[in-house]
Amino acid sequence: MSENPTAPATTAAEPDAPEAVAVAAVRPAAPGPRRSEPMFPDGTGPAADPAGSHHERRIRSFQPRRSRVSPTQADALRRLWPTWGRDIDGLSRIDLDAFFDGRPVVLEIGFGMGEATAQMAAADPDTGILGCDVHTPGQGNLLGLAERNGLSNIRVANGDAIILLREMLAPASLAGLRVFFPDPWPKKRHHKRRLIQPEFIALATTRLAPGALVHCATDWEPYAEQMLEVLSAEPTLENLYPGYAPRPDFRPLTKFESQGLDKGHVVHDLLFRRRGA
Repeated sequence: MSENPTAPATTAAEPDAPEAVAVAAVRPAAPGPRRSEPMFPDGTGPAADPAGSHHERRIRSFQPRRSRVSPTQADALRRLWPTWGRDIDGLSRIDLDAFFDGRPVVLEIGFGMGEATAQMAAADPDTGILGCDVHTPGQGNLLGLAERNGLSNIRVANGDAIILLREMLAPASLAGLRVFFPDPWPKKRHHKRRLIQPEFIALATTRLAPGALVHCATDWEPYAEQMLEVLSAEPTLENLYPGYAPRPDFRPLTKFESQGLDKGHVVHDLLFRRRGA
């Protein structure tokens, strides 16, 4: 039972398997704009397709959904996006030091509705969390949680994480990478859509500082095996455990994970460290 049925950033959508980043239900609200209409035409919120056509098409593991944004989420996006949000347009590099007021920064790919992200941010206020997602309701919900709880260490990036890593983050600029419950794409013909692939990890590790932690979690056994194989094969990473890791205290136990555990699902955590001095 994957909490994030899609990983929000990998690779150009194919029509046979549309996907969205979070499955957490939100209260029905007024219908969202038609796909041809921007949700935030005044530029105060996340763009529908921030990278546009300036980058090559690839097989993506996600498809943005922009419907069912509640009035509270939309209000948070309009007010907070100009300060705490960033579209992944691939046109300029993000100055993480300025964006996070000098904090070390962990990139979290796929935060769903943001509850666990907000808990981790509250528990570690000296670390910045850059949450990358394409799910507009979740983006608004996380920004609202950050404001209500006084969490000044959260920022939200909207778009493809591949473009974010490759075009917009400097080498060795991240203190960590988190990918929790990405879409497992269980059908064999869809395995190419999985986020944790050798090419993705090779790119991501170039953006990690020495000693940075890579933390993945999944409740899909075959995907856990693939994650362990891919991460173990990356020469710049070392496993902190002889195989899978126990769930660390800093990763909150979410509602969806608890439901999965009640059904007998086994959750696997993987903790790897970027080699180097």
